[in-house]
Amino acid sequence: MRPTSAPYKKGMYAVLFDIDGTLIQTGGAGQLGFARAFADQFGVAKLSGEVSFAGRSDRAIALDLMRAHDVPQTDENWQRFQEAYLGNLPAALAELPGTVLPGIPAFIAALQQRSDVAIGLLTGNLRRGAEAKLTHYELWDHFPFGGFGDLATDRNEIAATALAAANDHAAACNGRSGPLREAMVIGDTVHDVRCGKSIGAYTVAVPTGQTSAETLSAEAPDVLLDDLSDCTPLLERIGAVLGTAR
Repeated sequence: MRPTSAPYKKGMYAVLFDIDGTLIQTGGAGQLGFARAFADQFGVAKLSGEVSFAGRSDRAIALDLMRAHDVPQTDENWQRFQEAYLGNLPAALAELPGTVLPGIPAFIAALQQRSDVAIGLLTGNLRRGAEAKLTHYELWDHFPFGGFGDLATDRNEIAATALAAANDHAAACNGRSGPLREAMVIGDTVHDVRCGKSIGAYTVAVPTGQTSAETLSAEAPDVLLDDLSDCTPLLERIGAVLGTAR
């Protein structure tokens, strides 16, 4: 799956981005939305600090919080949580200071210069939560497909869904660019590296979230960057796989 150098070969390359800590920092808007949803729906005054948020699916986090606070893990309670969380998220995004992380707009623009590159998401966020966050930071329209955390608790399952969506996107563009040749997964947690490896992707780690460079390095990603300010190595990888034609 990984040619190291190439003349132009017809095909597409998929670049799959994590959201929180990779594309954007929301200042904790997601966690605030969770806290307000649990307070509104289940009377939980303060969320347990023992449940990790980083790199996990919203479904997995919510179910673990239900368990921690003795809330029955029923479909009804899951639906109640989702609607409350999604209802609270826009206000949380507006309240807390956040930012698009370094290099993201320029990197996306460089990727969009190639008609043979497909840009998607691989995230634990609910799809509507991902849309709310990225719309707030004016990024949503760049991502026509992805894998999301609505159904799966396992990031590897989300990765498989994102790869399938990338293949479908490539198939829809087949007359122009051909099939998918490789996927790149970019994220800021060990879960991003691990789920990227689970689908045979080229893995890129950035310590722009809450995980240190040392911890990410121990997962042996294909590339470890300080941030995405200089994406030359990533663009070179894409060029090596697809060649220089657009």
